Amino acid sequence: MSAIKKFQVTFDCAEPERLARFWCEVLGYVVPPPPDDFATWDEFKLSQPPEERDSWFACVDPSGVGPRLYFQRVPEGKAVKNRVHLDVRVGTGLVGKERLAALEAECARLVPLGAVHVQTLYDGTDSCIPMLDIEGNEFCID
Repeated sequence: MSAIKKFQVTFDCAEPERLARFWCEVLGYVVPPPPDDFATWDEFKLSQPPEERDSWFACVDPSGVGPRLYFQRVPEGKAVKNRVHLDVRVGTGLVGKERLAALEAECARLVPLGAVHVQTLYDGTDSCIPMLDIEGNEFCID
């Protein structure tokens, strides 16, 4: 049996730190400490050549369970629907109106952070809320 591999989820984006901080709020993730020999992230940024400053940022699950999220600046904007997206699981174990209420409450928390509510899907038992993050990447509250 092979060992389970650790992985990170990488986002191509325009503003890595801004998008990383958004996802920290969504998921309860944190910004890791700056690289060794730097007291702050700003100090680290200033040590980089100008063309590399603000080219990436990351956030991590403080419990160490979830994957690291890595955000890298790319020159092109988002042009099509994501082939992969995150499902933020807030309704696990809930059904019907109780599940829908939990999803709607999370949606209400995320919209002021800049998320966009696309639609609410509800068939009487199951529900899902597709949304967009602050750079237009699709994700679902599930």
